Amino acid sequence: MTSPPGVRSLVLASASPRRRELLARLGIEPARVTPADIDETPHKGELPRLYAARMAREKAVAAADATGHVLSGDTVVAVGRRILPKAEDEATARACLELISGRRHRVFSAVALLAPDGTIRERLSETQVRFKNLSEEEIRAYLAGGEWRGKAGGYAIQGSAEGLIAWIGGSHSGVVGLPLFETRALLKAAGFPVA
Repeated sequence: MTSPPGVRSLVLASASPRRRELLARLGIEPARVTPADIDETPHKGELPRLYAARMAREKAVAAADATGHVLSGDTVVAVGRRILPKAEDEATARACLELISGRRHRVFSAVALLAPDGTIRERLSETQVRFKNLSEEEIRAYLAGGEWRGKAGGYAIQGSAEGLIAWIGGSHSGVVGLPLFETRALLKAAGFPVA
């Protein structure tokens, strides 16, 4: 990637290989990947969309770099006002899948771009997703594959879960982890050459 005038680098504040792959679709390769280590505990009563935006913003600030822009993102799966956790164990993944089986849920994907001067630009995408009614056999098979590990809401849309999704309205890339329309708009506004 050729840096635009006045911009020395783009730092991706995420260890997610999916975000890096999605960014590459825009023709952008970050100069560095600097995962932000922050407290990701939701505030009491915090709404999912506000939580996603706050997380993206705080990750960008935590990875601030005076030599270039910092891009960060956060993806939140929600049922109503309830924020579903990142599944770190099979029991959590199962509980999430059972909750979203046969019903619509929302995925908020926030992205933030922090400039070297401290200016921050933000965007948020909202996607609705509906899984089919999952049978016990389908849940067991999905859990056995392990794609749920570390995933918000206990599933990865870019894997075999996509075959269980009856309907999606909104940004597919946002559900994967980086809404490309919103990200492209932020980068373009900052002067980055995007595909």
